[in-house]
Amino acid sequence: MSAEPALYSCVITHVRTTPRRYALRHRTYMWLVDPGHPPRLPLPLRPLARFDPRDHFTGDRPSIRAGLDAFLAGHGVRLDGGRVVMLTHARVFGYVFNPLSLYWCHGPGGELRCVVAEVHNTYGGRHCYLLRPDASGTVRADKEFYVSPFFPVDGGYRMRLPRPGPRLDLTVHLDREGGRAFTATVRGTRRAVSTTALLRLASRRPWSTLAVSAAIRFHGIRLRLRGLPVQPRPDQHIPENAS
Repeated sequence: MSAEPALYSCVITHVRTTPRRYALRHRTYMWLVDPGHPPRLPLPLRPLARFDPRDHFTGDRPSIRAGLDAFLAGHGVRLDGGRVVMLTHARVFGYVFNPLSLYWCHGPGGELRCVVAEVHNTYGGRHCYLLRPDASGTVRADKEFYVSPFFPVDGGYRMRLPRPGPRLDLTVHLDREGGRAFTATVRGTRRAVSTTALLRLASRRPWSTLAVSAAIRFHGIRLRLRGLPVQPRPDQHIPENAS
């Protein structure tokens, strides 16, 4: 996998199967970057992509990589200088909402040591999962964080998180008692970072991160109007940074 930053033109799908079937599909674009050395764009393009350490982990570290390293150290994980790549949304015109950022963490020999999944909800909370996928990129984890107001904090995730290459192909299932309740997929095509590529994506998906946040709220209203009950939100610190 190349260490060069990349852009992915993505299609994100959500399929909810209980208590009522509901599906949505959303187009956006995401960045694959080194969190210690994110790309610094030419001045006129900087409003279209900024990677701010305040948006990740505890938000008080000098870089995103420093926040990641502190999180890993708190869980007894050392990378010994190994490379990390992060899949995320950048700030666009000063705004970002990242439902899911992923960090593929390698040792100095290039071996994958773990994946960190950083989840944000629309209430301002964040939570990190330390994951150890198998050779196929598949891993299971108990659900520990309130995300959708229509699901309580129970059940478990089955995730397929292969390292990004020419194609991005991620899947997250939520399994609850009684069966599979929800599936999210992210499918994308890699593009080299260039002025032309970024301007083309930004013109097709203007203010992309705000569009993600607005779409989540819009579909939440639709589900509420269709009679889905809202589950109580447990008390959680904001931002949340446990594994």
